Amino acid sequence: MKTLCRRYGVTRAGYYSFRRRKPSVHVRQDERLLKRVRAVFDASQGTYGSPRVHAALHSAGWRVGRKRLARLMHSAALKARSARIYRKTPGTRRFFATIPNRVLGLNTTAPGQIWVGDVTYLKSAGRWRYLAVVLDRHSRRVLGWKLGLKRDLTLTSEALNRACRRRQCAPGLIFHSDRGVEYSAYAFRTRLAALGITQSMKRPREIGDNAFVESFFHSLKADVIHGRTFDDDRTLNDVVKRYVRRYNGARLHSSLGYRSPIDYERHAA
Repeated sequence: MKTLCRRYGVTRAGYYSFRRRKPSVHVRQDERLLKRVRAVFDASQGTYGSPRVHAALHSAGWRVGRKRLARLMHSAALKARSARIYRKTPGTRRFFATIPNRVLGLNTTAPGQIWVGDVTYLKSAGRWRYLAVVLDRHSRRVLGWKLGLKRDLTLTSEALNRACRRRQCAPGLIFHSDRGVEYSAYAFRTRLAALGITQSMKRPREIGDNAFVESFFHSLKADVIHGRTFDDDRTLNDVVKRYVRRYNGARLHSSLGYRSPIDYERHAA
């Protein structure tokens, strides 16, 4: 060590002082940011360059300059690959199977650990409408929902965004859903990654893997949908809105000790 210090013109005391020095605030910020950048990059299957990663992080509330982000991605060798135009092949199903069921056998101990989402069909003016819902698996509380004309990425993304506006995403949060393309799309996956949320999906052909949100849909339809006719979307939307308010604040759940989701969360706090 003495020889090396002499060669590079530093003292032994200076070398050991450098070894004991903690990383600067800027370095620690870069490490934290790079972790989130990697998550977004991986969620895009390596197709997002720094502009798209920047947009994803910005929408999730991160304030970072484009040049800083590009520097971090360059230093970590995160380079977007060019997308190839190809025809649909049997391997497409394997692509959607890359996200495992991460909540299988996992028990929650508090709200904010697992969110579940799904989409169901409701009829208005003789046409199908689509309801996307996000609820907390621990308390069964509906955190975000959106009623729309199409079952697509916009619908599920808005339900997720409403949930995020209502409740801050806790570290380690898992979002669980079925394997529909509206949840498997790059934009949805990268949105979750930018928010620091781990994605989970039900196993193929296992309908019971998302039972919590399915139970909500059953209650909704049994309580206020079945046996009624809705002449327009506004009426249907108002009915869903009132039901969600009652479901969260007043409807008693046997699995929650005959408490409402809001009351259950209040006692769990």
